[in-house]
Formats: sequence, structure tokens, C-alpha cells
Amino acid sequence: MAVAQRRTSKTKKGKRRSHHALKIPTITFCPKCGKPIKPHYVCSYCGYYKGKKILNIQ
Repeated sequence: MAVAQRRTSKTKKGKRRSHHALKIPTITFCPKCGKPIKPHYVCSYCGYYKGKKILNIQ
């Protein structure tokens, strides 16, 4: 098992953690009903995707 020979510096630690930040999720609006949805997902309110009815929502 590997054991660290030297202490990890603040710079090295910060560079490693530079990609750990949370990103804000992208939100688009359904062109059919105007509700906020994730891009490339079927709208859970009206059931449309790219202008075609995919889900039959009651």
C-alpha cells in the first residue's frame, strides 16, 4: 500500500479540488406549455418532446 512521503501542499490540494465545485443545472422551457424542464427530456407536464406527443398525460 502506498504511503505519502511528504505532506500535500495547499496548492497541490487546491488544484486537485478545482473540479469538485457544484454546477448549476441547466433549465429550459417547454415550447408547448412553458413549464421549466431539463434539456433533452420529455416534458412531464404535457408529454411532448421536440413537438411530438410522447407520453399520454391525463
